[in-house]
Amino acid sequence: MVCCLTLEWLALAVWVGGMVVLSGAVIPAVFNIFGGQDSGGMFLTRAFEGYHRLVIGAGTILCMTVCYRRWSGDPIVDVGRSEVVVLTVMVLIAGLIMVVLHPNAASLQAQAFATKDETLRKAGLEALFRVLAPIRSLYMVNLVLGIVLIGIKVHHSLAQDRRQS
Repeated sequence: MVCCLTLEWLALAVWVGGMVVLSGAVIPAVFNIFGGQDSGGMFLTRAFEGYHRLVIGAGTILCMTVCYRRWSGDPIVDVGRSEVVVLTVMVLIAGLIMVVLHPNAASLQAQAFATKDETLRKAGLEALFRVLAPIRSLYMVNLVLGIVLIGIKVHHSLAQDRRQS
């Protein structure tokens, strides 16, 4: 169970911490260093694709450990309904981003950056930014849900500690 809980917390740290690092450090640094929209945008697209791979692993670990904890029947590591709901919504949002929205944004980005005509390029970038707006919002919702999941786990741990005292 110690291994299970360690993996679960590590996966949650990767999920939440990865988004904090990307949004708080990487994105501002990219546009301050690269300067250009094309090179910075392509770099960020690749960075988020790497983050997606980490989220797939983290999501898999989180789902497996929740199933294991539920299967164990141990009341100390009981899985509550709120934990399952929050994790399910997080995984669904991540899936929506990775399977539908991000590939669409990457395609629009490639088309806009490949276009030399300024009018077409501007229209392509506008289409890209219309797709990026909901993606950014969903990333932030997922970040908040990850923090909520941490809070749920901490609350559960403290409640168990109080019951044992």
